[in-house]
Amino acid sequence: MRFPSRRSLLLALLSVSFLYTGSAAAQDYPTRPIRLIIPFPPGGSTDVSFRIWAPGLAENLGQQVVIDNRSGGLGTIGWDLVAKARPDGHTLGAVLIPFVTIPFLISKMPYDTEKDLVPVSQIALVPYVLVVHPSVPARSVKELIALAKAKPGSLLYGSAGNGSSSHLITELFIDVTGAKMMHVPYKGGGPMVVSTVGGEVVALFVPVPTGLGHIKTGRLVALGLSTLKRDPTLPDVPTIAEAIGVPDFAVSDWQGVVVAAGTPKAVISRLHREIVKALARPDVKERLVGAGAVPTGSTPEEMATFIKNELARWSKVIKAVGVRLD
Repeated sequence: MRFPSRRSLLLALLSVSFLYTGSAAAQDYPTRPIRLIIPFPPGGSTDVSFRIWAPGLAENLGQQVVIDNRSGGLGTIGWDLVAKARPDGHTLGAVLIPFVTIPFLISKMPYDTEKDLVPVSQIALVPYVLVVHPSVPARSVKELIALAKAKPGSLLYGSAGNGSSSHLITELFIDVTGAKMMHVPYKGGGPMVVSTVGGEVVALFVPVPTGLGHIKTGRLVALGLSTLKRDPTLPDVPTIAEAIGVPDFAVSDWQGVVVAAGTPKAVISRLHREIVKALARPDVKERLVGAGAVPTGSTPEEMATFIKNELARWSKVIKAVGVRLD
């Protein structure tokens, strides 16, 4: 009769110990307030959205959720804090498009986007809308494309800066449509919008929540949405995909939650469940939609696949544009 070796018994005991530890961690979690790091200043669309649903998460978990705005380094300062936090689910990070573009824009990353941070859930999609100054003789996406092709480089488009989401989305649009426009980068979304309203530049892609007020008052003209579905706040504005007959043109800003790699799967699953519950509350849904965000929610696996696809997409765009930030 053969008896298990000492090594086999030790490995079996360790396996049971790890399973117990993960299970116990999930049962006890959370044991203290949750720190939710937003790597951008207060008042932006991500900050606004997260402050809408975070109280619901706090209620579900029975612990306070403290929002900590840590801006700087194009978002990398905040994401590095999350990556280096204790992997126990008590430090969360808000992610959006720059999370998947920054790795291709700067040489020295303080963390590995795919290895050091683990997705928990997608939160929402934030559509962009293509707008023009009222002086531009174009009232449709097709008319703008025709105008840009007739006068290559004469139309100026604004962005929140080199490598910003608004810059890269416009370059993707130019690549797909052949509409040649000249880029004018600004230092942030505020100056970008102000300059377009003033006519300094004549076109830009802007998040729906940011541009909505100017569109409603006629200071900007909305031509097309960047998503595959129309937005309830702009029901008469077509999608770019339907306007130009390119069914696969779809791009949005998006929001999600990540934690440090090594966080127990049971804790990630608990976090995911409670976040989805918070997003499903009718009052939260209503407020998010009112803020221009479309609540989504996703499994950690779905979010991981989404991020992988986004990394592939934006690496190609950034390489084609040739932009670097260092």
